[in-house]
Amino acid sequence: MLVVETIDKLHAFLAEARAAGKSVGLVPTMGALHEGHASLVKRSVKENGVTVVSVFVNPTQFNDKGDLERYPRTLEADCQLLEALGTDCVFAPTVEEVYPEPDTRVFDFDPLDKVMEGVYRPGHFNGVAQIVSKLFMYVEPDRAYFGEKDFQQLAIIREMVRQMDFKLEIVGCPIVREADGLALSSRNALLTPEQRVTALAISKALFTSVDYAKEHSLEETKQMVEQAIADTEGLELEYYEVVNGDTLQPVAAWDDADYIVGCITVYCGKVRLIDNIRYK
Repeated sequence: MLVVETIDKLHAFLAEARAAGKSVGLVPTMGALHEGHASLVKRSVKENGVTVVSVFVNPTQFNDKGDLERYPRTLEADCQLLEALGTDCVFAPTVEEVYPEPDTRVFDFDPLDKVMEGVYRPGHFNGVAQIVSKLFMYVEPDRAYFGEKDFQQLAIIREMVRQMDFKLEIVGCPIVREADGLALSSRNALLTPEQRVTALAISKALFTSVDYAKEHSLEETKQMVEQAIADTEGLELEYYEVVNGDTLQPVAAWDDADYIVGCITVYCGKVRLIDNIRYK
C-alpha cells in the first residue's frame, strides 16, 4: 500500500493505474477509522480496480475551533487498518498541500443546507463541499463512497456533483452499528466508558420510535424521541427532525412523503453525536 502526502505523487499513482485500465474508487475520510469506514473501503475494493482512501481532517468544515482540535488523529493505526482491507493508496496531505491559499468558493445548496446541521453549524457544508470537490478533482474517481450516517451530507454531496457536473457515481452505504446499536463514529473515541453507555439512549430511542410510529402521529413520535433524550441524564438534544428523505425538508404527517427519515443530533458531554433512522 502506498501512502502519499502530495497531489503530484497521487497523480503519478493514478496515472499508472489508469494506464493499466483500472477503475478508481475513492473513500474520503477524516481518519480515526472504524468499522463503518471499513465497510466503505471493502465495498470500494470489491467494485474497483484500485481504491484510494483520503485521510484529512478538513479545517474549513469546523465552525468550532475546539471541535477541530479535539477531533481524534490516528494516522498510523488508520494505515494499518487500510492496508489490511486491501487499500491501494492512502492520500494523507497536509493542510498546506490542500489549501496553499484560502478557498473562497461559496456554494449554494438551498434548501438542503438550510435545515438541521445547516442551522447549527453555519458554514459546515460549504467546507465539506470545498474539500470533497477538491478530492474529486485530484482523484477523478469512477465511484466515491459515503456513509448514510451523515445523511444530510450525502444529500448535499449528490447535489454538488449535479451542480459541478462531476462524472462519477456517488455510492451511499448503510450505517454500521455496534452490537448494542450505537452508530459507529470517530467521535465515539472521545466518550468516557460511562458516556458510551449513556449514548446508547440515542439509538434506542430511534429504534423504539419505528414501532411507535406505526400507531402514533408523526408529532407524537417526535415528542416521544425528544422526551426519551430529555429523560437521559448526560444527554442534551440539539435537534430531532423528521424529514422528506429526498428534500430534507420537515414533514408534518406520515403521508406527506414516500421517503421519511428521522435525523438527530445529541450532545453527550462535549461530544456531538449524530444518527438517523428511516421510517418509510
